[in-house]
Amino acid sequence: MSTTSTKPKGATSYKETAFGILSRKKLLQREIEGTKKGLDFISGLINKNKQIAITSELLYTLHDVSFGWIFPDWAGKYRKIQVTLSGKEAPLYFQVPELMAALCKDLSERLKHVPAAKNENFILEVVRLLAWFQHRFVFIHPFQDYNGRTARMLTQLLLLKFDLPAVEIQVETIGQRKQYIQALQTGDDGDLSKLEDILNQTLTEGLEQFISNKSK
Repeated sequence: MSTTSTKPKGATSYKETAFGILSRKKLLQREIEGTKKGLDFISGLINKNKQIAITSELLYTLHDVSFGWIFPDWAGKYRKIQVTLSGKEAPLYFQVPELMAALCKDLSERLKHVPAAKNENFILEVVRLLAWFQHRFVFIHPFQDYNGRTARMLTQLLLLKFDLPAVEIQVETIGQRKQYIQALQTGDDGDLSKLEDILNQTLTEGLEQFISNKSK
């Protein structure tokens, strides 16, 4: 999720990039390309070591690989500014390193308690873990921008660690993005059920597609 701002309906936003000042429309293609770079990086990591831990160092690198070529001044570094998300102020920027270190440590511990794939509760527990991690990551908002994209890439990394299809939550349309943001906002109040539903549906569809492709 990006930082929020109030603009007239239909207004175009511009950003300073390594390629000069770009409109939102022109920047979008580079964002898509950056996400692909990040996913290729993740794929390479998993191919080398499926047990790789998610650490602050890995997060820096992933964000830099994905977006550093567009925003070299701040990508790959935890934010140094204060931001507001959907009318709520994110944690203070100087708290981010400590919060992210705690999140990575908590994730490492929770991963130990996910049941084996043959357990009937395996998918349920994976979905719960993914929803918790994705919400917490976006809530902390560690980077100046592209936190939602980074959280979804990390979700795919976790799915690969579980030998599950690396499906991605779709947020390309206005309706999809609205539903996703509402699910994250509900999570702010301690209810992750909507985000879990989105993840469960996405994963179920991905598994069905995977099984269908194998049977052909």
